[in-house]
Amino acid sequence: MMQEYVRAGHTVIDLDEPVPDLPVQDIFLPNAYCSILKRVVSNIFGLRARGGLDLVVATVGECKCDGMRNIARWLETATDIPVRQVRNGNAQGAGHPICTSGLPLVEKFERIVSSVYEPVPTELKPRLAPVKPVCGFWGVPPYDFDIAALFPNRTHIYGWTRCMENRTPADLDLECFVDSGVPTVFFTQSFCQKSALAFNLAKTCNGLFVEVDKRLTRSTAAKIEAFIEFNVKRN
Repeated sequence: MMQEYVRAGHTVIDLDEPVPDLPVQDIFLPNAYCSILKRVVSNIFGLRARGGLDLVVATVGECKCDGMRNIARWLETATDIPVRQVRNGNAQGAGHPICTSGLPLVEKFERIVSSVYEPVPTELKPRLAPVKPVCGFWGVPPYDFDIAALFPNRTHIYGWTRCMENRTPADLDLECFVDSGVPTVFFTQSFCQKSALAFNLAKTCNGLFVEVDKRLTRSTAAKIEAFIEFNVKRN
């Protein structure tokens, strides 16, 4: 659907991402709420005020979260912002070579997020050969990509981010998959419903569960660094 709008000459803006000069505001949603969805809503109202938003394409249903479904309903019924709700139930996997490649973790996040609305560059494909993982990151793309700097090379991505690259965001079996024996950090944003998955998968897999509200704190960074130091074999 996004590609249809692009072909028609429209510009697609990823509302999950920071927009220059549009700070996240706390006036639209409760304080105890997902930081990423707060940024989405702040971007919607900020772009609308600038005259730079004609339509919100809102992914709802099992492919996203109830939070976005509820927000879309609110926007449709209480504001004049046009919303088009979509549900992605695709079950045909497209593969996830970025997740299992040797790219640095921060580049993996950037490439996967941007691949939603633009194809992976051809020149990148030689760098996407699979590598044996020494560490794992499970979860959604973080609000703060600085967390990626804590992880060693050959970190595989699991969880919903892998589903995102695979083009099967509602695939719960793939989301719950983790390679056996790989020291894995199970990450969620605070107030995210996926915390239930992360918390219990971490116990099952002897991993580390971390919950971050917006920016990575020093104490959480120290936990991740200690977990990696004691569990990751780099050879």
